[in-house]
Amino acid sequence: MSARSAEIAVRLVKAGRTKIRYPAELVADDGTRLTVRAPWAVDGVRDFGFVRFEPGDVFTEHYWRDRWYAVKEVRDGTGTLKGWYCDITRPAVVEGGEVVVEDLDLDLWVSADCGEVLRLDEDEFEASGLAEREPAAAAAAREALDALELLAHDGRLPGAGPVEEPVQETGLR
Repeated sequence: MSARSAEIAVRLVKAGRTKIRYPAELVADDGTRLTVRAPWAVDGVRDFGFVRFEPGDVFTEHYWRDRWYAVKEVRDGTGTLKGWYCDITRPAVVEGGEVVVEDLDLDLWVSADCGEVLRLDEDEFEASGLAEREPAAAAAAREALDALELLAHDGRLPGAGPVEEPVQETGLR
């Protein structure tokens, strides 16, 4: 009988509503950082101009319970690195077999060679009204984007190391 990897669902919440929910394979959980792996979870292709996400792509996603971002390493179906898509989020919460993250609109794209670093959706962030409703949260989001951009320019994005093997345990911390 072969060991089975732990499964977990990822739920991305935006403006109080579930934007997307998809199954993922738990790769690692040290109590602070949670890493999962999942195939592209949307039907069809999403072309951003600077990158295309499409069926066959695999996302290795890193979430933190104490940081305001998530880093998603994106590889095509052959394993070739496309780059990193980073979401600015509130710290992740793990509950009831799923990791829940609240999207705060700001994003960062980093190409595979770290030569292209693009700040995305700053207009959506401003229009969201977060700065007026929750100034401290808005400040934390901006600081997280700045920190990720510095890490990207230094080639030190979290999760940029070797691909990790799936865990064989079923419990979440």
